Amino acid sequence: MANESDHHHNHGDHAEMPSEQALRVKALETLLVDKGLVDPAAVDAFVDYFQDEIGPKNGAKVVARAWADPAFKAALLADATAALGSMGFTGLQGENMVAVENTDTVHNMVVCTLCSCYPWPVLGIPPTWYKSFEYRSRAVVDPRGVLKEFGIDVPNDVTVRVWDSTAEIRYLVIPKRPAGSDNLSEDQLAELVTRDSMIGTDVLAAT
Repeated sequence: MANESDHHHNHGDHAEMPSEQALRVKALETLLVDKGLVDPAAVDAFVDYFQDEIGPKNGAKVVARAWADPAFKAALLADATAALGSMGFTGLQGENMVAVENTDTVHNMVVCTLCSCYPWPVLGIPPTWYKSFEYRSRAVVDPRGVLKEFGIDVPNDVTVRVWDSTAEIRYLVIPKRPAGSDNLSEDQLAELVTRDSMIGTDVLAAT
């Protein structure tokens, strides 16, 4: 397959300003910190834990089921919103989901070029680098270069597809199942899945 980067860009109306709810939460946090009732370090630790642990574990369960159950994977690829809903993963920032699968010939990665649209129900809070201008601007024009900085050297015969999240649609990457994991249970498979692999900026090593 030719070496090319497919950019899928179809933005709706992006909320460039924080939502009213986000502003209220920030105002409340500032008030509590100013009064000495909340330690900013504790807030940061909680956010980091949700960003790196709680949220991505939902997505990992989805990926593990897709690896273990071909029927579920087919349903996920056909209608990700419904398939995720069947596992209880619904809500704001995840109303309209699309799943894309990494294969031997295609590597998918996700970006939001205008802000930081992100599937919170399955991946938690977006990492800082995902929201950075550098990632948002370079992922589209030089995806292979960006992936290389994440330690991924995509072969020339593998197509890189960049999916641009919008206010209407968010994406979940189904990473390639690691070699040597055939006999693992769904729970064990889920332990192999990383947050970044579901964004497309990580490749899972063989077990």
